Amino acid sequence: MQITHTPIDGCYELVPRVFEDGRGYFFESFNLRNFQEATDQDINFVQDNQSFSTKGVLRGLHYQKGASAQAKLVRVLEGEVLDVAVDIRKDSPSYGQVFTTVLSAKNNKQLFIPRGCAHGFVTLSKTATFFYKCDNYYDPKAETGIIYNDERFGIDWILPKASLIISEKDLVLPTYSDYVNH
Repeated sequence: MQITHTPIDGCYELVPRVFEDGRGYFFESFNLRNFQEATDQDINFVQDNQSFSTKGVLRGLHYQKGASAQAKLVRVLEGEVLDVAVDIRKDSPSYGQVFTTVLSAKNNKQLFIPRGCAHGFVTLSKTATFFYKCDNYYDPKAETGIIYNDERFGIDWILPKASLIISEKDLVLPTYSDYVNH
């Protein structure tokens, strides 16, 4: 597995080595020992989540705050998404930076997003099945986020704004400046 550091401190792209033959394919999607050696991150995943979305569904930018913060390892089992990580850790050398990558069932890439980063994605294909591991349990009292279209980040979500499908909950998330001044 190839593990590459992104411009966000502690955020990594993982690309597995895929073995294909006439029967299909095989790859190791995660190996704790290799991950720890490559990243120097001590991680213990405790919860797996999966979502299904249709084209244009945008989820994010989400995170959990305080003691309930979560690191995530995300990937796409079916379809294709634009995945987005935003560093909102005030003491981070990459504070305020954005990283985007396309995750798909075809490229098998994964993204490790450290605690303290906001995360979101938009479905680019007709449908997508999104899977992620978390190192902390979901806590509805700690759930929050930043509005997806905040001008501070200038995220290009690839799809036209009129085609985006966004939950009411995500449409009322605060701006980055509201987060900073909070």
